[in-house]
Amino acid sequence: MIYSFAELCTKDVINIENGENLGCIDDTLIDSENCSVKGFVIFGRRLFYGLFGREESIVISCSEIKLIGKDTILIKFNRNDCDNSQRNRRFELKSLFKSTMNKLLKKM
Repeated sequence: MIYSFAELCTKDVINIENGENLGCIDDTLIDSENCSVKGFVIFGRRLFYGLFGREESIVISCSEIKLIGKDTILIKFNRNDCDNSQRNRRFELKSLFKSTMNKLLKKM
């Protein structure tokens, strides 16, 4: 079946390794020499409303897509390497946020 990019952007991307909803497709990787789609990009989630930036973006190759359904895209994607670095960054940002909030509250 053929899908437009607009149709793919409305579908949730689910990782069948752990059941995680990764979000929706935000961008496409196209090989201009072969005129073929190489993969898709899901932008990282915003950290604290975007004040602390974003998590790492996820790049999904077409070979990792297992099924495109009516509402979802099922992929088999191993994020173990990415998860550890993201957890460490989240912990650092939470610590920074807590210390900043404590300083602000002391000034009040």
